[in-house]
Amino acid sequence: MARGKLRIYLGAAPGVGKTYAMLSEAHRRVERGTDLAVAFVEHHGRPRTEVMLHGLEQIRRRELTYRGSVFTEMDVDAALVRKPAVALVDELAHTNVPGSRNAKRWQDIEELLEAGIDVISTVNIQHLESLGDVVESITGVRQRETVPDEVVRRADQIELVDMSPQAIRRRMAHGNIYQPDKVDAALSNYFRPGNLTALRELALLWVADRVDEYLQEYRAEHSIRSTWQARERIVVGLTGGPEGRTLIRRAARMAAKGSGSEVLAVYIARSDGLTSASPKELAVQRTLVEDLGGTFHHVIGDDIPSALLEFARGVNATQIVLGSSRRKTWQYVFGPGVGATVARESGPDLDVHIVTHEEVAKGRGLPVARGARLGRARIIAGWLVGVVGPALLSLLLSGLVNGPGLANDVLLFLFLTVVAALLGGQLPALASAAVGSLLLNFYFTPPTHTLTISDPQNIVAIAIFFAVAVSVASVVDLAARRTHQAARLRAESEILSFLAGSVLRGETTLGALLERVRETFGMDTVALLERRSDVDPWTCAGRAGGPEKGEPLLRPEDADVDMPVGDHMALALTGRVLPAEDRRVLAAFAAQAAVVLDRQRLVGEAERARELAEGNRIRTALLAAVSHDLRTPLASIKASVTSLRSDDVAWSPEDEAELLAGIEAGADRLDHLVGNLLDMSRLQTGTVTPLIREIDLDEVVPMALGGVPEGSVTLDIPEELPMVAVDPGLLERSVANLVENAVKYSPDGEAVLVAASALGDRVELRIADRGPGVPDSAKDRIFEPFQRYGDVPRGAGVGLGLAVARGFAETMGGTLAAEDTPGGGMTMVLTLRAAGGRPPVRPDLPAQVTT
Repeated sequence: MARGKLRIYLGAAPGVGKTYAMLSEAHRRVERGTDLAVAFVEHHGRPRTEVMLHGLEQIRRRELTYRGSVFTEMDVDAALVRKPAVALVDELAHTNVPGSRNAKRWQDIEELLEAGIDVISTVNIQHLESLGDVVESITGVRQRETVPDEVVRRADQIELVDMSPQAIRRRMAHGNIYQPDKVDAALSNYFRPGNLTALRELALLWVADRVDEYLQEYRAEHSIRSTWQARERIVVGLTGGPEGRTLIRRAARMAAKGSGSEVLAVYIARSDGLTSASPKELAVQRTLVEDLGGTFHHVIGDDIPSALLEFARGVNATQIVLGSSRRKTWQYVFGPGVGATVARESGPDLDVHIVTHEEVAKGRGLPVARGARLGRARIIAGWLVGVVGPALLSLLLSGLVNGPGLANDVLLFLFLTVVAALLGGQLPALASAAVGSLLLNFYFTPPTHTLTISDPQNIVAIAIFFAVAVSVASVVDLAARRTHQAARLRAESEILSFLAGSVLRGETTLGALLERVRETFGMDTVALLERRSDVDPWTCAGRAGGPEKGEPLLRPEDADVDMPVGDHMALALTGRVLPAEDRRVLAAFAAQAAVVLDRQRLVGEAERARELAEGNRIRTALLAAVSHDLRTPLASIKASVTSLRSDDVAWSPEDEAELLAGIEAGADRLDHLVGNLLDMSRLQTGTVTPLIREIDLDEVVPMALGGVPEGSVTLDIPEELPMVAVDPGLLERSVANLVENAVKYSPDGEAVLVAASALGDRVELRIADRGPGVPDSAKDRIFEPFQRYGDVPRGAGVGLGLAVARGFAETMGGTLAAEDTPGGGMTMVLTLRAAGGRPPVRPDLPAQVTT
């Protein structure tokens, strides 16, 4: 069965007309004969929306009872039984009432899509999970109902329902969005012009990114290589040199001039050895690009200009930023350079910017990481100069009537030999010396045009020429090799020192280390393989390079390069065969990879050991608590019940009342102890899920004082205090534990003070007692489970009250700390988040806003 298609109407804020647009589309489809039904649409009392529901088939809803109230939700089973071709399901991010089939409505929609039903839905931009913190910083309202971005991105169609902020506010003022009694509060809070403008920009940018994804998919499917300048994409070509930071900042300023522009920095490395740039400098430039909002890319290519243009056209770039060449003037004899070549071959669809910098014409420095090998182009050039050059020089000199003389002829041929040595190394230079000696003998030594030499001095001159040519070739070649070796050692030492430093500082994970190996050696994939013994199969402990880079490696033997690490571990690389000189650095990488893997496993084992030790400590303390503290109220209850059931004693009504009161007190103590144990268990297992809502402190705190004697607490909570964003149940339990603990340690006749105050965007609740207090060294320890000050079992309790109170406070996004009370005693400071830092508003308004 084919999966259904999902169409989403996306809006910037409530009231832009998403539901109305969805219902209009529904009427158009019904008129065309489409089998359509309304699975769930809420009109929120808006007359125009309610009218649009007329004439559409509506599937019955499911009624659910929660906390004494009846709610209606979409009946997924009824929708699947009806199975229309198209179903309307409003409010994609809605959270279903507990007891529903799924926790979220988007999960209900997934079931309809899997059944082959097309779905049309709606959602606001503030409900996207990735934008929750951004929306909160703009509006001051935390979105409780969110939907994963991937759910919306998977939609087959996304249509933006746009409306200007002024139009939305007019609709609000006319009563088309909320009831008249809520309009003023909404216009002055959530629906301010600045809020609506920012939300509109978020929606437009998000949809623009989605459109860009569609465009990339279309270009890839149709093999379109030319640039479509739909949006500005700026590619920065990096060489790994110090000028890269200037280029990145320049590109970022260019991108900032146009909304939606994108910066992509790319470093192109050759595929014949270690990268020719400093890994440390590249790491700095990668961080700079990411800090400025761009992306860093590493590409392998021997022809730098072609690889750069190929990358730019592949990402549909519109501009390329390059730095002015660092080559000195004389170095241009070897070619026009990357910048000039890219500018010449970019075509009319790519603008190339050449940016000046402080390193212009200062030279490239020593070549790095090329070993003693010369490129194929240089070797061919060396042979041409060494073999063809002497022949052309002979023709040129033979055509002269009065030649420069044998001595000058020898110097000219010697010059060609030196050039051949510089370009192609020793072999072309030796060939040049041999060919030059023969040509000097044949054309310029009397008798000419024969290999006979009549003058012994000429024999000495040619012999000396050959000897000098061979010597110069050897020296030049040796110097070139030593230069390359020194440059290579410098590159290796730089790579290894940076690698060792990052590993020792703990900055490199196994995945990042393997990715560095892949980039450094220009490989397709890198994997760290291991096995338990010689007969066990290999398993992959880590891998760099996506699936498109190659199939997963199963054995080191299947790789192009494998580097053993001990007896049962190996680093395997695919892409090409590495030369022998590169394996020394690869061995260091392999050893570091093994160290990183061991360290990660040790950290994991240490964490598990710590959790086990903590669990054992809690279990031990729990057994002690069960064996003592829980048995005490049970013993009291047992004794009272046994006394009441005794037939030997005739109890007076006063005695019976006293025994029953003892039973009730013991049961209350037992209930309190078991409640704290269960709360601590929930905190330890991470199953506490707060239901945050805005509420006044004076609605919660008085309810938390039911377990303490009357008159033992003094309340001071101002009426003008801002509302707090908390879970009322968790807050009540936290305050109850704190107050009970304070009353327990307060002297007789001294009331505990519970006072609240506002401080910026926070609200502080202070519970102060006049007890013995706690020294500073023990203030953190008293919040640990099963801790009682001085281990003195004063009254009921197992030492969990403060631990539970702090756990609940942190779960709600608050803090709990202990301070000294001025004049003696201890003060517990419970800090909570204020509800947007504003004075109290109607509690139902935020729920309407976020729907």
